Formats: sequence, structure tokens, C-alpha cells
Amino acid sequence: MRKAWLVPAVLFFAGCASKPPPTWQADAHGSLERYSAAYLAGEARIAQAEFTRARAGLAAAGRADLVARAELVRCAAAVASLEFGDCPGFEAMRADAPLDEQAYAAWLSGKASADDIARLPVHHRAVALGNADALPEIEDPFARLVAAGVLMRTNRATPGSIVLAAETASTQGWRRPLLAWLGVQKQRAEQAGDAAAAEAIGRRIKLVGGER
Repeated sequence: MRKAWLVPAVLFFAGCASKPPPTWQADAHGSLERYSAAYLAGEARIAQAEFTRARAGLAAAGRADLVARAELVRCAAAVASLEFGDCPGFEAMRADAPLDEQAYAAWLSGKASADDIARLPVHHRAVALGNADALPEIEDPFARLVAAGVLMRTNRATPGSIVLAAETASTQGWRRPLLAWLGVQKQRAEQAGDAAAAEAIGRRIKLVGGER
């Protein structure tokens, strides 16, 4: 079974569907799921604690490849929230990461080659080639939001893709990426001289941030 890329916290369960996973895998899976939920909700302290727990469990089993995959979950969540860092956690594990993971990391960084794109999950390839119109075809909301983040990082986001990303985050109740994408919308409205739209988006940002 191919890895279920970018459904949060399931990256390291490929091939395990036929039998229950060992306890250490199940525990790490649970912690990584809780990490993803907390991070996207903007609960930084809880997110950090859960990720540390998940990573420690995978490291204790000596599975550097799985640690690398877990680090990619963290990198992807950051990109979905428009936080474009260097993903140092994955870079430290790169030597032990399979080629698919290396290709995925290159895509998240906005530096994917043609060979890298060929290794991506099918639902991400069209967007990776620069086709923002393919974004709505990505069914999983987290995967869609990550793809939108990469489009933004590579300066290929369209007004439609920005709106879709914001509404995807809103539908899921993901405060952290929602605030980031609303910020982009507000900035663009201001640049276009649309004061009414900028003010409306600003009110929405305050609402999401708990200021109203």
C-alpha cells in the first residue's frame, strides 16, 4: 500500500493494514495525530509536546526512516500555514530518508525537479507542475492546503487558490492556517485599493483571533 501522504499522522503506516501495528507505532501514530490537530488549531504548546513524544517513540525503535516521515508531517503543516522555513528536522534525517520522502521535501521547499515531481502522490503532481486550477481536485483538505501553500511559496498562487485555501481551513476549523490565509487576502485587497473588502477580512481575522 502506497503511503497515504498528507493525511496527518498516517505517513508511517504503509504496509501495516493487514495486521495491528506494534504498540510503539500505535502510540507514535496517536501522538502525531494529536500534534497535527493541535498545530493546525494554533495550540503550540500541546503540538510541541505531542510531536516530541511521537518522535521519541519512533527514534527509540531505531527507525530513522519513520522519524524522517514524521518530520515531513511537521514541515507540511508549516507550509499549509504559510510558514516557509528550512525544515531542519527533516534535513537532519535526509541521509536515511527514502527517495520519495526526499522528493516530497524538495517540493515543500519549492525546489522540486521534474524527477521529484514524478515521485509525488498523483493528486499533487498537477499542482506541482504549476496548475493552480487542479487544486480543487485534491479531495483531502490537509493535502489541498499544503499544495496551496507550495503554490504560494513559489509565487504561483491565484486569487481563486487563495480563497479556496482560506475556506478549506475555515471548514476544518484550523485557526492557524486560516489566520495566515486571511492575512494574505487582506494584504491583496489593500494592494488592490479595495478598502471595504480589506476591512471585512480584517473583522474576520479579529473574530478568528478571539478579539471580537
